[in-house]
Amino acid sequence: MSFLVLLLAVWIEKFSALRHRVQRDEGWVRELHKLEASPRLVNRPWLILVVLVLLPVALLGLLLLVLEPVAYGLLALPVHLLVVIYSLGRGDLLAGLGPFRDAWRREDLQAAAHVAERDLGICADSADQLLERVQGHLLWEAYQSFFAVIFWYFLLGPVAALSYRLLALAEEHGQNPAVVERAAQLRHAFDWVPVRLLAASFALVGNFVAVGRVMLHELLNWNISAARLIEKVGLVAGEIPAPVVGPDGINSLDRIWELLLRAAVLWYAGFALWTVLP
Repeated sequence: MSFLVLLLAVWIEKFSALRHRVQRDEGWVRELHKLEASPRLVNRPWLILVVLVLLPVALLGLLLLVLEPVAYGLLALPVHLLVVIYSLGRGDLLAGLGPFRDAWRREDLQAAAHVAERDLGICADSADQLLERVQGHLLWEAYQSFFAVIFWYFLLGPVAALSYRLLALAEEHGQNPAVVERAAQLRHAFDWVPVRLLAASFALVGNFVAVGRVMLHELLNWNISAARLIEKVGLVAGEIPAPVVGPDGINSLDRIWELLLRAAVLWYAGFALWTVLP
């Protein structure tokens, strides 16, 4: 059932607006801010995460435990699908890059810097640094929006996928520094395996030797962030040249996207083989 859910999730994401109706975080974020502001919980970040992360995933686990034996698991299928769709990243990654791509193609660096800060939250001191950060943004957002979620769903089911997304939301929207720090620590642990698996996938669909050189030093490095690792590996795997202004700079973003698509096809092929093998 896991592979079927992953196929349906991709189809719905591409051809349906269901994702935008399912991914509504306002109520959860409101509760997060309310608990963070509570005098009783302000110094108890772990308890806040227990209430807002552990409790929802425990309830989900109980619901699935009840539904799985019924009708050969058919009643659990829509729950799996909705959880996976909810757990995917927010927004449209390519659409969000659109204004930056247009400005960079026109070689309008002032407009490119403005839309990068407005749409992507990226600031830089130079044009070269700006494009490099946008390239890293594309790699990281693709990883955390898609690859990390489908990895944990296929490995441990919807409970793990939902846990990852709720930790990401806590890190992104938290106003209590202690809560943000604890959520980031847990998310770092969640990222450790899938980000290295994606790096290995880049080696298979990109420049194997260049990726091997990077991973030789970073494979067991607990301290490197997932965002930094996937940026380093993705740029060498795609053989991305030095940043340039104009259409050639935009071409580097297209090459990164093609690398990500090839990696996604590789993952789905692996999931399919794992599913059919006895």
